[in-house]
Amino acid sequence: LRSVTNPPHPLPSHCQVLWDAILREGRNINATMILMVQILAFSLALLSTLFLIVATWTDCWMVNSDDSLEVSQKCRGLWWECVTNNVDGIRTCDQYDSILAEHPFKIVLTRALMITSDILTGFGLIVLILGLECVKILKDEPQVKLRICYVAGFILGMGGVLGMVGSVWYAVDVYVERVTLLFHNIFLGIHYEFGWSCWLGMVGSTGCFLASVLLTCCICLFRDPRSNRHELSFHQNTRTHTGKMYAMDSRV
Repeated sequence: LRSVTNPPHPLPSHCQVLWDAILREGRNINATMILMVQILAFSLALLSTLFLIVATWTDCWMVNSDDSLEVSQKCRGLWWECVTNNVDGIRTCDQYDSILAEHPFKIVLTRALMITSDILTGFGLIVLILGLECVKILKDEPQVKLRICYVAGFILGMGGVLGMVGSVWYAVDVYVERVTLLFHNIFLGIHYEFGWSCWLGMVGSTGCFLASVLLTCCICLFRDPRSNRHELSFHQNTRTHTGKMYAMDSRV
């Protein structure tokens, strides 16, 4: 009767202890990997967001190339144009007439895309903070925090795509303008190429997109170990209940 009340083919006690230790160690490894991925994604998103903000509000999106005949360095941004004298180092900046005035289409489009990208990546960064495992908010809701990370990754990805479109659009327009002048044998004494602000926008956009990939794809490889508690407890309760029913039937 004692053998009937136990489930068929029970594990020895030492094997059960070893199996529980393996499961516990695996859960700890998964939790550590999730935390490392989150911290890496947060650091990358923070640095990339700063790059995007700096790129949006600096003035070196377009700079004269080294083969120009100018004695000064000219930088054009989305909001103003600056000239630095190479002799005495004096720098002067002229702001554009108005934000609503008529500007080239590349400036208007890049402004809209970069500002939207800054807003999205900043908001995604704030949302990501709430989803970090090291933050005590919603500490007892691991699945909610995991969904928050997914949402933050999606927002960062959208911001990164918009920033990349704006930066690449501006760079391609500058390149096409230069090639067009050379093709028509028009030499204005100065040639422009995209400057460090444009490069910074591309780097920041790429970083936000990589952070999005980490949050939406890589975390899926390491599920939260605490999410399996309900499944394990349900399985154990079902097995115990079945064993009791089997024991009662055998007595009859």
